[in-house]
Amino acid sequence: MFKQVIVVRTDLDMGKGKMVAQGSHASVEAFLDCQRKHPDWVDRWLGEGQKKIVLKVDSKEALTMLFEEVKRLLPAKLVTDAGHTQLEPGTVTCLGIGPAPETELDRFVSRYKLL
Repeated sequence: MFKQVIVVRTDLDMGKGKMVAQGSHASVEAFLDCQRKHPDWVDRWLGEGQKKIVLKVDSKEALTMLFEEVKRLLPAKLVTDAGHTQLEPGTVTCLGIGPAPETELDRFVSRYKLL
């Protein structure tokens, strides 16, 4: 089984719409990264129904630390905001990981809670 993980910072107090938009950016960016690196994973994930989970962290440091842990082994992209609405330009908001094999992802994200 394959899944994609979106990790969102909760310390930014983003509105619901902003949070969804940032998570969507993370999903697409990670998908495109995976498409370049592991097209077979993308095909499997699409065929299995595009499973996604959304998790939360409470700081930029926690998000950056997770990104550093996973980026060498799995497709992963950090999202920074353009600064057009609620946040300052360059604010790191989310992390998209995968799609990737669930067993590989769970090694890194099982300690985080659902959003």
